[in-house]
Amino acid sequence: MPTTILDQVTLPDRWYHDDDHFAHALFKRQSTTPPSPSDFPQVGSPSWAAAYPVGTPVSSAMPQAWQNALNNAVQAGTIPNIQPSAANESGRYPVLPSQLCSNTYGCRIPGVIYDAPPGVWALSFDDGPLPPSDTLYAFLRQNGQKATHFFIGMNIVNFWPEFNLAFQTNQDDIAVHTWTHPHMTALSNADVTAQLGWSLQIIYNSTGGRLARYWRPPYGDVDARVAAIALEVFGLQTIVWNRDTSDWSLGLPGGTSPQAVGSNMQQWLSGPQNPGLIILEHELTDYSVQAFMTAYPLAKQYNWNVQSLASVVGTNGAYQNLGNPAGQPTLAPLVAGSNGSAGLTLPATTSTSSSTPPSSPTNTNSSGSRSQSTSLPASVKTGGAPPISRSIPLTLSVCTLALVFSFCLF
Repeated sequence: MPTTILDQVTLPDRWYHDDDHFAHALFKRQSTTPPSPSDFPQVGSPSWAAAYPVGTPVSSAMPQAWQNALNNAVQAGTIPNIQPSAANESGRYPVLPSQLCSNTYGCRIPGVIYDAPPGVWALSFDDGPLPPSDTLYAFLRQNGQKATHFFIGMNIVNFWPEFNLAFQTNQDDIAVHTWTHPHMTALSNADVTAQLGWSLQIIYNSTGGRLARYWRPPYGDVDARVAAIALEVFGLQTIVWNRDTSDWSLGLPGGTSPQAVGSNMQQWLSGPQNPGLIILEHELTDYSVQAFMTAYPLAKQYNWNVQSLASVVGTNGAYQNLGNPAGQPTLAPLVAGSNGSAGLTLPATTSTSSSTPPSSPTNTNSSGSRSQSTSLPASVKTGGAPPISRSIPLTLSVCTLALVFSFCLF
């Protein structure tokens, strides 16, 4: 029997790092023994809530250990020297240099995971925990279905009963979605560190000392600098998606409709299964939760293997598809990073979809975003229009002027 891609990859079975991971030292109390639940305040108690920022974290007030780890990574040359982006005239999208590869404008970034293994729907939800999460969690329990939840830190503080449902009752997988849901490429290195660090800290303190392995950038707004800070400082692997429901906009003026979401889900789940699906979905509103529940039976109808996202991606090799989505899959080879971390070198790929995020993110807003056109790594135009779908030859992550018109998205 020929060896398959899944035979070649040892898939992890949990969402958190081993106890000996380097980043544990940034969060645990100084002790010679692993932490136990009794070492932490009770989730929801005043002492538990008082430990975290109210609103946007102030990077100058973050733990010195986080700042030191960031400084060490910068000095080691593992954080690209890329300036933070700015807002365009509409105030919505970060404006980036035209030569910069950014997921926000359709360029697939080395080291970022976009695809699931063949035949797998890697299930995840953004922006919780929130009141609509209760309905979602009940549905998941009734169907014996595990999922990964990319939680906003402030939402954990404000909706801790829902957090406990996800973690304790459902025993689902927990991942990071920042503290206040900002455009991450617009932040300084220190502010990126604070957004991720506080999110990791509350998850660590609320799960008996578990250090999350994965994060998803709000709006999909990530570049090589932000992804490197997450990986080199905290050991966080960046995960985005290859299909976008735009379900965050359900019920909003000019937003998508349940019929449109249902049509897209029907198309994706009845279509090719190579690569597998990472679909952007939200536990944001009753509308978005209902859209998922309505589409879920299609997975069985079309023989998808539905798994929690965190259980089917990992550091032993991330599945990535070739330029032809119907072609044979390849494994991205690992490239060693500092602090025992690793980055991924990815093959070039093709495009998927795009959507438009809301203009003013808050702690409870969605991560609805412009999905990637997944060209690796090429320069992109930053005029704010959705990227043109095309397959692009593999080039350097920064286009030289001589290659701008050959290998860049317009």
